[in-house]
Amino acid sequence: MDRPVTTLYMLMSVDGKISTGAADELDVDRDFPKIDGLKEGLHQYYEIEQTTDLWSFNTGRVQEKMGVNQMDFPPKTPVSFVLLDNSHLTEHGVRYFCAKSDQFVLITSNRDHPAFHVKADNLHIIYQERTSLKDALVCLKRDFGCERLTVQSGGTINGMFLREKLFDYVDIVVAPALIGGKDTATLVDGRSLTSEEELPELGVLKLMRCEVLEDSYIRLTYGVIS
Repeated sequence: MDRPVTTLYMLMSVDGKISTGAADELDVDRDFPKIDGLKEGLHQYYEIEQTTDLWSFNTGRVQEKMGVNQMDFPPKTPVSFVLLDNSHLTEHGVRYFCAKSDQFVLITSNRDHPAFHVKADNLHIIYQERTSLKDALVCLKRDFGCERLTVQSGGTINGMFLREKLFDYVDIVVAPALIGGKDTATLVDGRSLTSEEELPELGVLKLMRCEVLEDSYIRLTYGVIS
């Protein structure tokens, strides 16, 4: 295969939500630790996260929401980060990931992105006139030796991965909560199917493992078969 093996690893509610609401100030990472019945088992998601691939894919949109444009620079980690971003990371945010990453790869179609003003040995920029996740993944493997990639992005980008058949595995931790709200982000958002002819675009999965965790959390691991 000419691209990395990809795994979608996410935390979601029973109804498939990956946020606690549609506003930016609402987020499971900030909100679940405050809620009795959810906070007790949340640690398991983060413990499993520590065992995921050493290449991690996310978006500038998600990272802006997490506050990286204001955070102090973190210590170096062995993880290489890949971010898709056109307008959400500031120069500080770019330097944050340079400090944190083994290798930091930014994918952008913005010629004026602040990353172009940052000089760092571990910063690499994949510039695309038009965003192509498939081409970017091929570049990651060919040019940077990325063999396996964990995806932890938002619902819209997850939807792009799905429609372009770029997921190989899906690894989900399900929190014992119902959130609701038609505008709240789900595991896979983006373009909806509108006709029977589009049904082959569905992601069909084979269950590989169902693990009951503590405090009513569960972990579901699937292989993508189509």
